[in-house]
Amino acid sequence: MRIGVLGTGMVGQTIATRLGELGHEVKMGSRSAGNEKAVDWASGASEGASEGSFGDAASFGEVVFNCTPGAASVDALRMAGPENLSGKVLVDVSNPLDFSKGMPPTLSVCNDDSVGEQIQREFPDARVVKALNTVNASIMVDPSQVPGSVIFVCGNDDAAKAEVGELLQSFGWPADDVLDIGDIAGARGTEMYLPLWLRMMGALGTPSFNIAVVR
Repeated sequence: MRIGVLGTGMVGQTIATRLGELGHEVKMGSRSAGNEKAVDWASGASEGASEGSFGDAASFGEVVFNCTPGAASVDALRMAGPENLSGKVLVDVSNPLDFSKGMPPTLSVCNDDSVGEQIQREFPDARVVKALNTVNASIMVDPSQVPGSVIFVCGNDDAAKAEVGELLQSFGWPADDVLDIGDIAGARGTEMYLPLWLRMMGALGTPSFNIAVVR
């Protein structure tokens, strides 16, 4: 499969690398082609790895991952181009973390809205699925570090969620641990979990943890 990954940070590079290892062709997108971090990633990644602008990556991908910071995601996706997202599964991995007042960060949007919802409203023809934003990047692609824990997905398109679920299973998430929490408004909950996640990281002294849902 051809997959576009928007964002050159740790999350984007981790997901893009894993997708390449699984045999997908991956194009990493940034504000402009030739981004130093994207070029470095492509040069050391698997065969089929490439880089370009946000628009290049979105046009290339049959599926697109948004791994840009939540506060900048809508602008980044505008640069990617609505026409390049129309009809495609768009996996939103972002969180609305606001570092303007120092640490710990606050949320730039919460309670009655979310970045996931903002993206779906701005790009109504995209099939937005919120996923993977509740765990550290390394766990996103290697859940064996935290066996028995859950990953959440939400979105308005059931077929899109099923497709994302298959990708998550290829990362190693057991089907029973992929928890569908409903429509895209569920992104409010997964994004607002971040303040608690940050507190737990401080208490545990590591980002390598996740939560389990005990029935």
